[in-house]
Amino acid sequence: MAALLRRSKNLFKQWNNHVDISLGPCRSMASKVQVGFIGLGNMGKPMAKNLLNNGYPLIATDIFPESCKELQGLGAQILDSPAEVAENVDRIITMLPSSPNVIDVYTGPNGILRKVRKGSLLIDSSTIDPSVSKEMAAAAEKMGAVFMDAPVSGGVGAASSGKLTFMVGGAKEEFAAAKELLSCMGSNVVYCGQVGTGQSAKICNNMLLAIGMIGTAETMNLGIRLGLDPKLLAKILNMSSGRCWSSDTYNPVPGVMEGVPSANNYQGGFGTTLMAKDLGLAQNTASNTKTPIPLGSLAHQIYRMMCARGYASKDFSSVFQFLREEESGQ
Repeated sequence: MAALLRRSKNLFKQWNNHVDISLGPCRSMASKVQVGFIGLGNMGKPMAKNLLNNGYPLIATDIFPESCKELQGLGAQILDSPAEVAENVDRIITMLPSSPNVIDVYTGPNGILRKVRKGSLLIDSSTIDPSVSKEMAAAAEKMGAVFMDAPVSGGVGAASSGKLTFMVGGAKEEFAAAKELLSCMGSNVVYCGQVGTGQSAKICNNMLLAIGMIGTAETMNLGIRLGLDPKLLAKILNMSSGRCWSSDTYNPVPGVMEGVPSANNYQGGFGTTLMAKDLGLAQNTASNTKTPIPLGSLAHQIYRMMCARGYASKDFSSVFQFLREEESGQ
């Protein structure tokens, strides 16, 4: 009888544990508020998917309806305009290509600020001019909302794996609320200071990235012309003082690495036109602050030239291909 009683208690304990386990995620998901997401491009879509995967109900929109289909299939609610999204949620993340897009999405006829709720937290992860971030923050404040800039680094791969780095600018007392959401999409969320400082950090990072990628492409091209096997050269660079992100994580030479744009005819990734745009932002801010950036300026010229030569939609690592064509006189 005692053995039977013990067995009954154990069965009840197992059933109770099972109930706790199965209900835990449901309770967690129910406690998470709806989040709005605007801009479902190469970066925005995987970022939004990571929010969904972390239990946040999502309301989203994009100027291209076809970009919304996958998220809709995963359970996101799709609306027609940023204003409609703002009408339904009080936390919104935007991921857009350029300053004009951000201005339109926030202040345009169907923009967020037309219907924004008081107290809403607006997080912009686009890479834009810091002065535009400050303008949007001022406009949001007039409507009783809070705007923060939170541009990202890491590329499409990091966006998909949830390992982006976010550089956040805005009121420090709002950082914890922003970090709660951004941590679902990134492994590093860094507070940089007041509105605009996140953009400043991102512009500096991308200028160095562009310079490093051109340097890596030039180096690999020279080594290949000298008869070195590209995989061997990359291996040597990556165990030597020349190692950098462009050589060990995002190598621009086809056949050296798998899972990077150079292995896929430079499709996907971070477009040349976007890199040219970011370098233009760096050039503008350098001019405004009287800061010499000779290599940054040269990188800007190279990427602008690439856009004019048919590389605009290719990944920025296609600078290797561009250099190869230049040497052959094509």
